[in-house]
Amino acid sequence: MREIREALLREDYSLTDLVKHYQSKIAERSHLAAFREVFTDDSLERASEVQSKIKAGTAGKLAGMVLAIKDNICYRDHEVGAASKILEGFISPYHATIVERLLAEDVIIIGRTSCDEFAMGSSNENSAYGPVLNPLDEALVPGGSSGGSAAAVAAGMCLASLGSDTGGSIRQPASFCGLVGLKPTYGRVSRYGLLAYASSMDQIGPFASKSEDAALLLEVMAGKDSKDNTSSNHRVDEYSEEGKARTYELAYYKEIVEHPGLDPQLKADFLAQLEILRSQGHKVEELSFPYLNDLVPTYNVLSNAEASSNLSRYDGIRYGYRSENAGDIDTTYTKSRSEGFGPEVKRRIMLGTFVLSSGYYDAYYSKAQKVRRLIRDATINALSDCDFILSPTTPHSAFKIGDIQDPVQMYLEDIFTVQANLAGVPSVSIPKFKSASGMPIGLQITAGPFEEKKMLQFARSLED
Repeated sequence: MREIREALLREDYSLTDLVKHYQSKIAERSHLAAFREVFTDDSLERASEVQSKIKAGTAGKLAGMVLAIKDNICYRDHEVGAASKILEGFISPYHATIVERLLAEDVIIIGRTSCDEFAMGSSNENSAYGPVLNPLDEALVPGGSSGGSAAAVAAGMCLASLGSDTGGSIRQPASFCGLVGLKPTYGRVSRYGLLAYASSMDQIGPFASKSEDAALLLEVMAGKDSKDNTSSNHRVDEYSEEGKARTYELAYYKEIVEHPGLDPQLKADFLAQLEILRSQGHKVEELSFPYLNDLVPTYNVLSNAEASSNLSRYDGIRYGYRSENAGDIDTTYTKSRSEGFGPEVKRRIMLGTFVLSSGYYDAYYSKAQKVRRLIRDATINALSDCDFILSPTTPHSAFKIGDIQDPVQMYLEDIFTVQANLAGVPSVSIPKFKSASGMPIGLQITAGPFEEKKMLQFARSLED
């Protein structure tokens, strides 16, 4: 971002030229299916407006940033569909709060990116419009659910993008595509205008090539919002401020290092990275986390229950898709939802309805809430004794499209990322490792609540 801003001030090129450059990149690699829609005319018109502000010296701190947004974030007078047939053609009547804040600082939104339907997936194969391809190797998935947003940045189609992270949906695609992916503390960023999946875990966050750009975006988006009662009034720090060199107390979980699903080369590279950090003066300690294998089941019970409730609003009555085969009120509901939702979304709605049903609520949902409290307490306790918890972001690099057919195996792809969502703490993935085939894998840094500034400064030091 800094280099682009300086180039625009020197008049090496215009902002209109920059937007046209990104639009040509999108057209060149349209087969990746990263975008659901490109706002061609809108973005060029806005580029002209922001260019005038730059010349007048009145431009905001994001002037020059060309951004893509995930197809579950509302942008007034533009379509938003969560990559689902059930919302096909729906036009948002309002801005998400974060869109308002970004536009106020002169960002240019170039389009909306594809995703797993209603953010439910770990591979971006669940979109109603087909899978997104990984731009680094088109035979592989880009990760999910925010795979389109990750692919767009990795393919040079925009400078940065926004995704949503409910169980790892920013950090896992960032790991697979070699990017920085940030999930803020729960409540740090307003969820108003984000199509809800699991309201107690959803958070909007950025993808970028550099931690500095992710920090700048968070700086603009963060803060209390009267339209979202779960948003926090905790002070917004200058996240993009460069920190002074210092040493930290770091920790990692032995259960992750010993996990049978962890790629052996990645394990060796991760342990080697810990040794490098020790040699630089950081204190590195091994901790035990006994709930590792409980993370995904707990997450699935709770997220599916919340999805069952949140997605009940898509009924074929008020807006969105309505079945042409409906004959009365009952068939309008059943046929519209059966035809409008994809297989994975229907699976999660049914599972969520089951765990909330009479006779099963205490056995599943209530018990999962208690386990979640244990997980949060253990996480906060671990972070009270160290600055950050480190781990590989994912157990391995990106896998081939179609390789994972078993839903349970797919859910386990989130095993290293869901802890941060269940505990409500911030976490960032930065590109640090390579697989045997040369594909990127991220290093995940998890910090205490609202410690994004310190976390991003540490991430920046590792990049440097």
